[in-house]
Amino acid sequence: MIKSGLKILSFLIFLGLVQSCQEASKETNNTQGTNAKSVTAKDILGNPDYVAISYGGYRDSTRNIQPTMDQLKEDMRLLHAMGIRIVRTYNVKLQQAPNLLKAITELKAEDPNFEMYVMLGAWIDCKNAWTDMEPDHTQESEENAGEIARAAALANQYPDIVKVVAVGNEAMVRWAETYYVQPEVILKWVTHLQDMKKAGELPQDLWITSSDDFSSWGGGDESYHTEDLENLIKAVDYISMHTYPYHNSHYNPQFWLLPKDEEQLSDIEKIDAAMLRAREFAQKQYDDVTAYMKSLGVDKPVHIGETGWATVSNGHYGAEGSRATDEYKQGSYHKLMREWTQEAGISCFYFEAFNEPWKDAGNELGSENHFGLFTVDGKAKYPIWDLVDQGAFEGLSRAGNAITKTYDGNLDSLKNEALVPPSEYSTAVSQ
Repeated sequence: MIKSGLKILSFLIFLGLVQSCQEASKETNNTQGTNAKSVTAKDILGNPDYVAISYGGYRDSTRNIQPTMDQLKEDMRLLHAMGIRIVRTYNVKLQQAPNLLKAITELKAEDPNFEMYVMLGAWIDCKNAWTDMEPDHTQESEENAGEIARAAALANQYPDIVKVVAVGNEAMVRWAETYYVQPEVILKWVTHLQDMKKAGELPQDLWITSSDDFSSWGGGDESYHTEDLENLIKAVDYISMHTYPYHNSHYNPQFWLLPKDEEQLSDIEKIDAAMLRAREFAQKQYDDVTAYMKSLGVDKPVHIGETGWATVSNGHYGAEGSRATDEYKQGSYHKLMREWTQEAGISCFYFEAFNEPWKDAGNELGSENHFGLFTVDGKAKYPIWDLVDQGAFEGLSRAGNAITKTYDGNLDSLKNEALVPPSEYSTAVSQ
């Protein structure tokens, strides 16, 4: 009887252990299911919890020197600490974008709380672009097919990270004289990718767009209003438009010049008023694109694929030109644009995360090199000084340097270098 009782007791204990293990396994599976985020472009675009930025990790004056895996991870940790959750890249013909996707995958494996998604750009050119021959804007480059194929392959390889593929960057706007194409080329490749989705050859929730100037989306010159553009607007999952009041401070300066009724204001008040007008300029371009889209009977999301403000310029936007360039204005513009777009449910891929000295390699003080929120050596510019104060970058670095503030954090010094926009009666801004 005693042996029999012990056998029964042992059996009951065994059953209890099995049941406990099953419950523990079930709980683990439930927890993993809860923690494993599965989000789509529809979930994150326009969501203020998923802040977006444009990213290039090039630290040298040439793109022949690609960022290393360690450098890409270093940058992603910094952006994650800023609250960034979506980064935009520009091409897949160079190794930065494929390596970035690998770096993000490794960061996610190292830290289950690391979360980052990518808007993957596929670069599109016209025939003879970037050669000694005359660009032929009526034909596309034979390189485009390979670029689209590479982008599709990466979207399939990293479906948990790549949520958007953008066909072309400012590829339709006519001032891109060295490489622009006709809208029919962008339409062709957008349609191709959408057909791949329908055939099950791409993730069904992957969004396809093109990222281009507001005018290319019908928000400006009516000469852009073509049948191909109409069909493109109907083909994309959303519109990704660019708006740059900064550049327009030279090319269309009416909004920027100091009105007569503001002449009595202090210098900082004049600048603050000009920055409000700059945001209004961007808002109007956004509204014009949206209005054109709706005039076609289309109603889909419109997000901002690029907008930004440079901090250095020895050209059109500096002291001898529109006087638009300094860190105080960059801080103001970044704050104003983030406030508007997050409240309005618009994703804003702010341009850009880090300075990239290759963009105007022959002119160190050229504005294109200085749109970053960070300098190349890891100094945080004025827009993100508050994050330094909050300790967001504690323990992080770039190029071996701890993250510190530009101007040594001296706001008075920064403000003293802020340039007041020229008077509306001034001839400082040449056309």
